[in-house]
Amino acid sequence: MTAESVDPGGSLTDADLTALALAADPDAPIAEGAVPIGIHLAQMGASLPLWYMPPVARHGGSRWKTPFVIAVVSAFLLIDLMGLCNTYGILSLA
Repeated sequence: MTAESVDPGGSLTDADLTALALAADPDAPIAEGAVPIGIHLAQMGASLPLWYMPPVARHGGSRWKTPFVIAVVSAFLLIDLMGLCNTYGILSLA
């Protein structure tokens, strides 16, 4: 199977894609007009709408959160280092 034998209007099956991948030469030089995938995807627009996954917004005033998170993570690491298990909030031997 070659790229020329594939119908551009038809859909490709997994078997077609596998055959094309196995027939490809990994040592072949990159084509002159090749576009990096990052630029190609940027031209297509966002893959998810902003209402579905908005950008991360950082809010100020989170100074109290950092020591709290460090304490909780440290407690779980200490429990693991002592060979104990804390699944479902019940401390027991692992």
